[in-house]
Amino acid sequence: MPSIHSFAQHLFYINVVYFNKLCVLTVQLAAFCQQVQVRVCANVRSEIKAIQILSVPIRVSLSRVASVRSLLRASNRLEEFVRDHQPDMLNRRFAQCYPPETPSLKLGRNSERLYNFMDAQYYGQISLGTPPQNFTVVFDTGSSDLWVPSSYCISEACAMHERFEAYKSSTFHHDGRRFGIHYGTGHMLGIMSREVLKIGSITVENQEFGESVFEPGFVFVMAKFDGVLGLGYPSLAEEVGNPVFDSMLNQKSVNQPVFSFYLSKSKLTGDHEGELLLGGIDETLFTGPINWNPVTVKNYWQIKMDGLEVQGASSFCPHGCQAIIDTGTSVITGPTADILTLQQLIGATPTSIGEYIIDCARIQSLPEVTIVLNKVEFVLTANSYVRKEDLGDTEICFSGFQAQEMPSLLGPMWILGDIFLSEYYSIYDRGQDRVGFAKARHTR
Repeated sequence: MPSIHSFAQHLFYINVVYFNKLCVLTVQLAAFCQQVQVRVCANVRSEIKAIQILSVPIRVSLSRVASVRSLLRASNRLEEFVRDHQPDMLNRRFAQCYPPETPSLKLGRNSERLYNFMDAQYYGQISLGTPPQNFTVVFDTGSSDLWVPSSYCISEACAMHERFEAYKSSTFHHDGRRFGIHYGTGHMLGIMSREVLKIGSITVENQEFGESVFEPGFVFVMAKFDGVLGLGYPSLAEEVGNPVFDSMLNQKSVNQPVFSFYLSKSKLTGDHEGELLLGGIDETLFTGPINWNPVTVKNYWQIKMDGLEVQGASSFCPHGCQAIIDTGTSVITGPTADILTLQQLIGATPTSIGEYIIDCARIQSLPEVTIVLNKVEFVLTANSYVRKEDLGDTEICFSGFQAQEMPSLLGPMWILGDIFLSEYYSIYDRGQDRVGFAKARHTR
């Protein structure tokens, strides 16, 4: 019979063994928990990082270049261009503003007034395909389509620009549809495709876009842009399908259904003269409150305009007007009768091709022009609405106001282009269907 002492030793041994096993299991469990914790924490950190990346607006730098109008003037071809295209001026970009029963404007949904791109000055970079093919485009709130020149394009304009080469991309998908956009004395014609689109750090999968195969007119030959990226509502899109910003919203590429524009007030051309922010706003680029305006028609970024005043005395739009906010043009347009009166009030005199010249020496004495939106006054000084151009040793000053008739069911229509938007930071909110303006903060 074992002694009590040996029994105690055996019991102690068993306890030590089980204790050691328990310790090992505890250590293993701790290690397992630690591994799980590391993985969980890593996943959480990844999610947080993804959220942080998503919540930061994507910045797209905009370059400012000489407009097509300026280039045509410098090459002595502006008068020829205006003469050839003047008869068709009513039937272009904003044909959808007309009531459908208007008999003289039966152009259908394939009507796009590209004439205003003569004055477009702010462009940015995008890429299409894998590997990426880079293009310079107008980021245009006055349209909703994305198109670039095709490698199959036969026009002189395409030969002067970057062309999309489908056979070089591993992510290209042929759509098969055709599209046509009415312009001037002819039509832009093209084919539909789908591709990977990259804007800044945003990647959009399977984006519909148009490849132009025929581009008529001087505008595209002289233009510094390859194509157009529309930022209007889906109802404005032609055959080119889902607009790019809608694709971003559907694919959750941006955290907020908002984009905003900052345009430099500088008269210089060059890089970094503006910025498009996708998915938010930058409060460092403006001062004061944001003044919001509800969208009246979900087509263009169209809002109600209460009126326009010159030096606080002369009033236009006594019964209210409509205004389209358009980053695709630099000028402000309005009804012919109102613009003629406005030109007289600011001392502008007409030229043979319909432009208005102002004496550069009188700029500092010219009156302020005030645009009233949702009961808020937005003031433009002459330094804002007068466009200066150097022609050799001569500086010529042009009025930034142009006549353009665009009847609509909601009242006379105006377009507020870059002359206005360089003074006021603009915010486009698809979530609440509104446009906001705040005084832009310029450092130079």
